[in-house]
Amino acid sequence: MRPSDYVRLLLLAALWGASFLFMRVAAPVLGALPTAFFRVLIAAVGLFVILAMFKTRHDFQGKLGATLVLGVINSGIPFLMYSMAALLLPAGYSAILNATTPLMGVVIGSMFFNDTLTPKKAAGVLVGLMGITLLTTTGPVSFTSTVVMGALACLVATSCYGAAGFLTRQWIADKGGLDAKLVAFGSQIGATLFLAPFFGISATVNPPASWGDSTVWLALLAVGFVCTACAYILYFRLIADIGPVRSLTVTFLIPPFGVLWGVMFLDEHLSAGHLYGGGLICLAVWFVLSKSKPRAARKANDSPATT
Repeated sequence: MRPSDYVRLLLLAALWGASFLFMRVAAPVLGALPTAFFRVLIAAVGLFVILAMFKTRHDFQGKLGATLVLGVINSGIPFLMYSMAALLLPAGYSAILNATTPLMGVVIGSMFFNDTLTPKKAAGVLVGLMGITLLTTTGPVSFTSTVVMGALACLVATSCYGAAGFLTRQWIADKGGLDAKLVAFGSQIGATLFLAPFFGISATVNPPASWGDSTVWLALLAVGFVCTACAYILYFRLIADIGPVRSLTVTFLIPPFGVLWGVMFLDEHLSAGHLYGGGLICLAVWFVLSKSKPRAARKANDSPATT
């Protein structure tokens, strides 16, 4: 990897880590549903502008429906869950729990997509569960039902991310592929269409007590355009340049940034729970993402040398 690749990887982690900070600012004022809706709406508009700048044709090659459904799974539901978590958990907690995405991918892949569950992956899932338990029981926030609900909301989101990875491969990649920027745009359109009716009903029946001030809307613009639209472009560019496996190492870098932004801007407290729980989750992710030695190669290396 080139030095510029490392810089872009750090920048992406900083952006995605900051998304939990901005949701923590907007969600308590507007509520979870409006926050999620405006995030995907702003992201869709932002990606439309970016596509226009790159002069990308809006040719979905017959995959528009699949892309819209992917948007519900990969953005609509997860963003709503993280907005709910922002009402219940510090930003650092959500950022750390976001790192369980590869673990959920392992579980969902083995259950529904015939993906092999190797001993190393199984160990990663167990270590990850230990890390989640340690974080939620020993962190700076008291262990309550509220913390449990917030953690469960994050895990629902990462489960959706895990499933979306397999569905993207089946519906998009295995059928000839599609411009990554176009997939990102279509997914945000799908997420917007999914959340729009729920937002409309909620805003009519039970509108927020306040629609916020300039700080709230700047946070929404930041999480929608910068942390979603621009971050998607950066991520897909990294995948093209360094490959998907290396790009997934951003998972290790998001929690430190999420915790850092929370401590710096929201006066959240850093504790041993962050360190030990987050460390175990990162170790679990390493177990899952690291390549196992091929069985044939192991046998060859283990057999005695001959002359």
